[in-house]
Amino acid sequence: MKDILLVHHEEPKLNKPILVEGLPGVGNVGKLAADHLISKLKAKKFISIYSKHFPPQVLIGDDGVIRLVSNDLYYHKSKNGSDIIILSGDYQGISQEGQYEITYEVLDIFEKFGGSRIYTLGGWSVGKLISEPRVLGATTSKELVEELKIAGVQFSMNEPAGGIVGAAGLLLGLGQLRKIEAACLMGETSGYFSDPKSAQGVLEVLVKLLGIKIDFTELEKHSKEIDDLTASLNDLKPAIEKPDELRYIG
Repeated sequence: MKDILLVHHEEPKLNKPILVEGLPGVGNVGKLAADHLISKLKAKKFISIYSKHFPPQVLIGDDGVIRLVSNDLYYHKSKNGSDIIILSGDYQGISQEGQYEITYEVLDIFEKFGGSRIYTLGGWSVGKLISEPRVLGATTSKELVEELKIAGVQFSMNEPAGGIVGAAGLLLGLGQLRKIEAACLMGETSGYFSDPKSAQGVLEVLVKLLGIKIDFTELEKHSKEIDDLTASLNDLKPAIEKPDELRYIG
């Protein structure tokens, strides 16, 4: 088997597409957002990416039928303006080499379709529950910073600390080398569980940038379920400890 194997399901003709990446990561923010976008736009799968750089695993469907883990590219034809390509999948590359090679492959595909801009989606872990998560940004140009600010993205010094790892960062960095405009939208999240509220916050910014409208009912429902669960867990905490007595806990 090759290091990366592409299976083409369709050969669509696309108009200056915009790439949206949402792979598994912190709080699963990017993946939740990308999968919701795919569902609401009824985007069509046109390329599956299989690789030795993914875990050696098949997933079992509800009907008992397996499939090999993959990353997948979907497309949505826009009535006005640029079409949309969405990258989602089961895993990111499990090695540094794999991360780079898969990102290069995605960028090669994107350039063949005359891609014009990239948005990567992800979560930024703050280690605590957030009632109203902010959406932070990073871009490849100062001009794009100003555009994202208008859409509600915040840029804060030293946030996120340590930069952006994985596909969400590499698509920006390697895309910049190819002179492709790119930006990362990062939703604040506790990082403790899949975070639909943060995913919705990221999507609300993204749809403004893309000039589209989608329904958020399902994400709002999941957000309420998480809120109810965390409220129940808080109710179970013992009330006998004082804050000062907990300072030594790491």
